[in-house]
Amino acid sequence: MSRVARPRAPRSGQPGAAPATGRPAMPAQMPDRPGRWKLMWKRQRQILRRAIAGFALLGAVVTVLLVLHGLGEGASFRERLGDATGLLGLRVTEIRYVGNRKTPEMLLSAALGVRTGEPILGFSVTEARARLESIAWVQSATVERRLPGIVVVQIEERRPFAVWQLDGKFTLVDRDGNMVTDSDVATFARDVPLIVGPGAPKAAAALMDMLSAQPDILSRMTAAVRVGERRWNLRMNNGADILLPEGAEPQALARLAALQASHALLDRPLQAVDLRLPDRLVIRPAASTDHPPAPRKPT
Repeated sequence: MSRVARPRAPRSGQPGAAPATGRPAMPAQMPDRPGRWKLMWKRQRQILRRAIAGFALLGAVVTVLLVLHGLGEGASFRERLGDATGLLGLRVTEIRYVGNRKTPEMLLSAALGVRTGEPILGFSVTEARARLESIAWVQSATVERRLPGIVVVQIEERRPFAVWQLDGKFTLVDRDGNMVTDSDVATFARDVPLIVGPGAPKAAAALMDMLSAQPDILSRMTAAVRVGERRWNLRMNNGADILLPEGAEPQALARLAALQASHALLDRPLQAVDLRLPDRLVIRPAASTDHPPAPRKPT
C-alpha cells in the first residue's frame, strides 16, 4: 500500500508559521540609546552650570569684602555694609507710611533717618523705631525692610483721652497719661473730658471707668479736679462740686446717683456736696460768695 505523507508544520520564521506560545513578541525595532559621550556631556554641562553660579556668588562676596575693607576705618560697619550692598543694587526705592493720621509725614521722615536712593542696609531699624516713638503722637512704631528696596513704617498713634489743664495751660493726653499734643487742643475738647490739677493724667483713666458705671453723673460732669494728688472733686453743670473720698469713689458715686434719682439733688442750686464721710452727707447751698471759678475747656 502506498503511504500518505502528513503535512509538516512550518518552521519558525517561515511564512505561515504560528508564533510561539508563552513568549512576548519582540518589537520590530529598538529605540536608539544615547551614546556614552552624549551622557557624559550632559552631566558635565550640569556641573558647569553649578560652577558658574558658585563663581558668580563668590565674586559678589569678594567684591563686598573688598569694598568694606577699602571704605576707611572711620565708617561704622553698618555704613560700610550699606555702601557695599548699595553697589549691588540694594537701595531704598520706596518708603511707605501706614497708620499715621495726625502725625505729619515730614516729621516721620525726619525721625526715620533714611531717604530714597540710600542703601537699604545702611541704617539701624532699632534706632529708627526709637526716634519714631519719641514723637508725641506716636505710641508705637515698627520699621520693616522689604528687600531689595522697600521700607515700610507702621505707626500706631495715641488716642486722645482727656484735656489736662494745669496752670492755665491745656494739653491733650492719652489714657496712660502721656502727652499727645499741646496744640490744636480745642479740636478734641468736645469729645473728651476735662481734668485739672497735678497728677490728674495718670489717675484719670481709673476715675472715668468708675464714672462709666454711673452715666447720669458722667453726663452732668464738666470737669474732674485732682486734689492733693490723692482724691477727686467733680465739677457739675449746676456749679456744684462733688467731694469724693479717697479710695472709696465707687460707693460715693453710687450714693450720689441714688440721691439724684430720689431727690434730684444735682438739679438744685448747690455749692458743694461732700461725700467723704460714709455715714453722713454734707450739703452747702450756692448762696456763698466764695465759690471758686469753674474750670473751662479751651475754645
